[in-house]
Amino acid sequence: MGDLLLVRHGETEWSVSGRHTSWTDLPLTTHGEEQAKALAPLLSGRTFARALSSPLDRAIRTADLAGLTGVTPWADLHEWDYGGYEGVTTVDIHRSRPSWDLWSDGVPPGPEGHPGESPEEIGARADRVLAHVDSALADGDVVLVAHAHFLRVLTARRLGLPPADGRLFQLATATISRLSTEHDRPVIAEWNARP
Repeated sequence: MGDLLLVRHGETEWSVSGRHTSWTDLPLTTHGEEQAKALAPLLSGRTFARALSSPLDRAIRTADLAGLTGVTPWADLHEWDYGGYEGVTTVDIHRSRPSWDLWSDGVPPGPEGHPGESPEEIGARADRVLAHVDSALADGDVVLVAHAHFLRVLTARRLGLPPADGRLFQLATATISRLSTEHDRPVIAEWNARP
């Protein structure tokens, strides 16, 4: 059984400022591009049975700059739909909702086409991704290039935890994490690795 490598995209303007970013397709900053390039040595020399990316440019660009080839954009790797909190910081949300927590309270609906998602809905997407890559893991390692909150939920689901337990896994920009197995059980083998 192969390992599941999780790559969070490089820095964007909104990741620096802490603004919730789901469907807004921001480019990487210059620093974010450098971060993505720096991942290449951690990924070089590896062969992947499957390579998937979020369809958003910041993830696709990270994959490209990190030297990944044959990457297929996959809609279910999209970031959490933050609904009405798109582009808003947690600090700003706390001004009107002091005890708000994304993992337990979710988000209000946003503009048409962006109703927001609950942890359970993100968990269902993560489960679909895991089911999709399961057969490829039998043939070797799989790499997923995506977004912080989504990858945190996917990690929770891979470990058999509820989606909201993604809150336990902080994930920095332009990092690689590795989910493996030990005694036929999923484990975290490496987390938030940087060059």
